[in-house]
Amino acid sequence: MTTDIISGIMIPFIGTSLGAACVFFMKNELKLSVQRALSGFAAGVMVAASIWSLIIPAMEQCVDMGKLSFLPAFIGFWLGTLFLLMLDSVIPHLHLNAEKAEGPAATFKRTTMMVLAVTLHNIPEGMAVGVVLAGLASGNTMITSGGALALALGIAIQNFPEGAIISMPLCAEGNSKGKAFFYGVLSGAVEPVGAVLTIVAAGFIIPAMPYLLSFAAGAMMYVVVEELIPEMSEGEHSNIGVVMFVMGFTLMMALDVALG
Repeated sequence: MTTDIISGIMIPFIGTSLGAACVFFMKNELKLSVQRALSGFAAGVMVAASIWSLIIPAMEQCVDMGKLSFLPAFIGFWLGTLFLLMLDSVIPHLHLNAEKAEGPAATFKRTTMMVLAVTLHNIPEGMAVGVVLAGLASGNTMITSGGALALALGIAIQNFPEGAIISMPLCAEGNSKGKAFFYGVLSGAVEPVGAVLTIVAAGFIIPAMPYLLSFAAGAMMYVVVEELIPEMSEGEHSNIGVVMFVMGFTLMMALDVALG
């Protein structure tokens, strides 16, 4: 069990780090079409993970509520969405290919603002892994080691291109490859930290597990709609983003069902 939890925490972080390492092997900045494809893929994985790994288990744990079994998931989803909306409003950050920063005015460097944007993106992913692993550790019969592994692998797969998406532009902005790699890894460090904190918190409030699962789903969906979908649809001929969304969605769905 301990091995499953440690693996679940580290696998997504390793995915981000390996993606960030692409800066050492790729000479040119990622083309816009490639960035759109990667954003679409990440969005598909996150939507599928939100449904199969988080919302459905949340409702399955509340079957004794009958027709109101949706209520904890409904409440948790809204809380997760509002939580990310709040973070989005109070943390200055700069999205990929954007010229104007979001959040409160700040004097941070452009590099710092870009890293903060990706870090914001990674918070709900760390929470999602953490709450599923907390359920696994508690002996929750609705959450299996296979299901937890599927979520960790799915997020790691979509973290790989995300690591490249942050490190490559940072290098193109004039940072050294080593510094760009460090920032890429740093942006993903919030995931294991968030996972551990969520596991600790969930250990004290296991009855709230359905709310926590759907909270993570709401936070992830906020990132998808607010950031990834606009990025995958940017510019002309954006069908590649849609195709990659479907690929990411079906891959995560298959992983969850096959391993769960």
